[in-house]
Amino acid sequence: MEDEQFRQLYGIILKSPLLSALLHNWDKVALPDSWLVAGAIAHTVWNQTFGFPLAHGINDIDIVYFDANDLSEDAEADHAARVRTTFSDLPIWIDVKNEARVHLWYEAKFGYRINPYTSTTDAIATFPTTATAVGLRPGNGSVELCAPFGLFDLLGGVVRPNKRQIRREIYEQKVSRWIEVWPNLSVVGWLEGE
Repeated sequence: MEDEQFRQLYGIILKSPLLSALLHNWDKVALPDSWLVAGAIAHTVWNQTFGFPLAHGINDIDIVYFDANDLSEDAEADHAARVRTTFSDLPIWIDVKNEARVHLWYEAKFGYRINPYTSTTDAIATFPTTATAVGLRPGNGSVELCAPFGLFDLLGGVVRPNKRQIRREIYEQKVSRWIEVWPNLSVVGWLEGE
């Protein structure tokens, strides 16, 4: 089943002019432990599932990487600028984050501290929902998938909280935006299933 779900996911992603252009030129991203992640993947799948144009509701594309040797904000900004310039033909903002440095700014933004991540896949496992805790990256003639919660929720249009790190208000803010854009999503409430 997992292989079938992965083929389904990858087939949808390849239809997206935004995401397929990135994946086909992934070597130009040139960052350590880098992955295409989160919202742009989930939103593309939801668009396919609910019959919207594939770019509907997508505000940005997230690329994450892991470089514990340079935790500076300047290095991250330089990498982000380089990647955006490299893919300047894509009509969307590309957000590039070094997951090795998230713990340095997380408390100021969200009000509580987190432990440093040990890898990009460690970070993906903390993403706010099971459907958006997903990453893809090409390499060695194939595509690698990171989906710590599997693909069932993503492919089924289910939004379920991943409570490993986020708090209720973060989840509910995301859900309120998403159900306006994708009203057919099946949303699992924060307190359901406890």
